[in-house]
Amino acid sequence: MKLPNLTLSPRQILDDIALSLVFFTRLPLPAFDFRGRALAAAIWAAPIAGLVVGLIGAIVFATAERFGLAMGPSAALALVATVLTTGCLHEDGLSDVADGFGGGKSRGRKLEIMRDSRIGAYGAMALGLSLLIRWSALSQLVDPTQALFALVAAHAASRGLLGAFMHILPAARSDGLSAGAGPVSLETAIAGAVLGSIPLLLLGPGGAIAALVLLGLLFAAFHALCLNQIGGQTGDTVGALQQVSEIAVLLVATVALS
Repeated sequence: MKLPNLTLSPRQILDDIALSLVFFTRLPLPAFDFRGRALAAAIWAAPIAGLVVGLIGAIVFATAERFGLAMGPSAALALVATVLTTGCLHEDGLSDVADGFGGGKSRGRKLEIMRDSRIGAYGAMALGLSLLIRWSALSQLVDPTQALFALVAAHAASRGLLGAFMHILPAARSDGLSAGAGPVSLETAIAGAVLGSIPLLLLGPGGAIAALVLLGLLFAAFHALCLNQIGGQTGDTVGALQQVSEIAVLLVATVALS
């Protein structure tokens, strides 16, 4: 089996990286001509977008610490930087999934709630807990180097799972972001997962293994939950998977890097 980075031309690789950065971040990038390239084909590069997001958060953390701020405020500013960089893309998915799965009684009603732009109690609670857990994990790190390792590993690895999730689960609706992205090939899914797992080595051998095991368990559990609740995946569930996976790696980092 050939991986996409072995079969694509250098120009196509750069185009896929650019497409992932355009989609997964709100960075002021120049206009690109992707020549009809679908997000599903380029999603193997999502961990690279995560790497950029993690680096931005780490730079803000280090800058805040350099000016004398304690770990708590530095962690909060780093978290703000990552959220601003992504435009709350994945946080929006998490809140929609929490509202839909928590408040809907039927598959159709769950999907209807997830499409509603308004946020309910379940969504607000999910967002609050996500921010609180991520902040508390980052605030336990004792220096900018640890923050760099944790943020890069968490943001890259969490996005490495997205292609595999879209490949394994069918689209839950015929329209929407996930359906519009197109089908993800097995090669693309594997390439993204492998690329996303490499930064986990920053957590050390034990930390990398623990993170991989935990991510695998979360992936399987969330896969089963989505099949049970809505019969597949949507763009919102993809975003929610990123959030819970990011949290998992950050929690492992607090142990592995201590």
